[in-house]
Amino acid sequence: MEYYPYILAIHIIFVVCWMAGLFYMVRLFIYHTEAQAKPEPDRTILSKQFEIMESKLWWIITTPSMYIVIAAGASMVYLIPGYLQQPWLHVKLVFVMGLIVYHFICQNKMKQMRNGIYKWTSTQLRLWNELATLLLFAIVFLVVLKSAVNWIYGVAGLMGLAVILMMAVKIYKRFRTK
Repeated sequence: MEYYPYILAIHIIFVVCWMAGLFYMVRLFIYHTEAQAKPEPDRTILSKQFEIMESKLWWIITTPSMYIVIAAGASMVYLIPGYLQQPWLHVKLVFVMGLIVYHFICQNKMKQMRNGIYKWTSTQLRLWNELATLLLFAIVFLVVLKSAVNWIYGVAGLMGLAVILMMAVKIYKRFRTK
């Protein structure tokens, strides 16, 4: 129990690192996708540079941070197994699983782009980036409020945030294309 605060601190620090990596990775995907509209040799030069940046970010920061977050989280539950009896933690773990799935979808996107496959537009990638934001909001509010019972306010709040984020992406697209 005396180690719990240290493990919690490590958990929080690496959640920040993981989320920063995920947010920046999708931003790199957006730039990488937009670089495909550039004339040669710019397209090739930019693509090679984005591939290097994506690879280093992914394998040096983002993925190791995810594994440290999981290990620290599991350690906290091991130290305080009573957490497993709390409904808010069950809901949080569902959102964390969603974030892990998100992580591996991003990894697949990185591999596709490296192979010259660009299935999503930059606007779709901007919307994709907001999904991580929604998952982060849900997880933080669950942890802070420790309430999985008040679904009406939680779902309404997340839906409202999603609408605001989508509107912001659309407004930014209009602004960017002018």
